[in-house]
Amino acid sequence: MEPWLIVVVVVAIIALFLFMWAVGIYNNLVTLRNRFKNAYSQIDVQLKRRYDLIPNLVETAKAYLKHESGTLEAVIAARNQAAQMQSRVAADPTDGTAMKQFLLAEGALNGSMGKFFGLSEAYPDLKANTTMAQLSEELTTTENKVAFARQAYNDGVMVYNTAREVFPNNVFSGIFNFGAAVAYEIEDAKERVVPKVAF
Repeated sequence: MEPWLIVVVVVAIIALFLFMWAVGIYNNLVTLRNRFKNAYSQIDVQLKRRYDLIPNLVETAKAYLKHESGTLEAVIAARNQAAQMQSRVAADPTDGTAMKQFLLAEGALNGSMGKFFGLSEAYPDLKANTTMAQLSEELTTTENKVAFARQAYNDGVMVYNTAREVFPNNVFSGIFNFGAAVAYEIEDAKERVVPKVAF
């Protein structure tokens, strides 16, 4: 065999090996990105359920909280804003800006729900209402499911972000536009408090 042919074969084998290695990195990043997107879809399902429960809670409480219409309107406005932002994130969980806006809206919703439940504690007839108790129980269950799904999503985000940041993956993540994913975390300590649902 000619020496130049040996060199060509060796170079071709090395090039093939490098190509397969790059394809492997790319495919791994795609797989990890799809996993955290799927994990967000689990959050999406639970958030839609929660957003559907909130108007029912407010409607049930309206008869008892006639003089507190500002609080009820704030809850509905915060719910609508959070639902709108959640739809943007559900369309593309890799959009970091949309995720940050969604987290702000969720923080505002949690704050208004906290005020709502704090206010409703002062109305014994409302606390005794069976519909309100049932809706509150469903909301508590849904909040637990959201927390579980959020943990799975954040785990997926961490694995994806780690994979895209390590060398040599960081070179490929830049070339192929694999942006950083944003974790589902509430930054304001006051907003971390889960609304108390106790009837």
